[in-house]
Amino acid sequence: MKRWYVVATRPQAESRAAQHLANQDFEVWLPEFLKRRRHARRSEMVRRPLFPRYLFVRIDLDAEQWRSVLGTVGVIGMVGGDPPSPVADAVIDALRTRCDEEGLVAIDPALGLKEGQSVRITEGPLADLEGIFLDIDDQARVAILLSLMGRTVRVQADAANVEAL
Repeated sequence: MKRWYVVATRPQAESRAAQHLANQDFEVWLPEFLKRRRHARRSEMVRRPLFPRYLFVRIDLDAEQWRSVLGTVGVIGMVGGDPPSPVADAVIDALRTRCDEEGLVAIDPALGLKEGQSVRITEGPLADLEGIFLDIDDQARVAILLSLMGRTVRVQADAANVEAL
């Protein structure tokens, strides 16, 4: 019976390992998302692995030569030892339902917050202060406009410490 397994790869070798595994006729899935990359005053959206250094491969351990995965270019090993531990199908299905038509996993680190919405900071030195949600970056840092000491100040907080009003 074919099951999904996690394959550990070398740093930044996920795509290469996925390609080599696919060339060996393994069913491979490398979940990716769009990330904003800033460099030299330019900003662009690039595809990045959802789980850096990991990808999924679907194998029947009893019928296929699964140990050849271990010798594939870019692969370090399989998670779970010998034999590897399977991933629940529900986990893979849940991830795949979040994919768009391009195969990219949709990530909403803002937890449904919209620009201009009133928010409250729940933890930290600015706890219980209310402000206006501006935006969120790739590291789940929320930009909020607060009214402090008679001035409007832009602050950043962890997205987990912000709630909508």
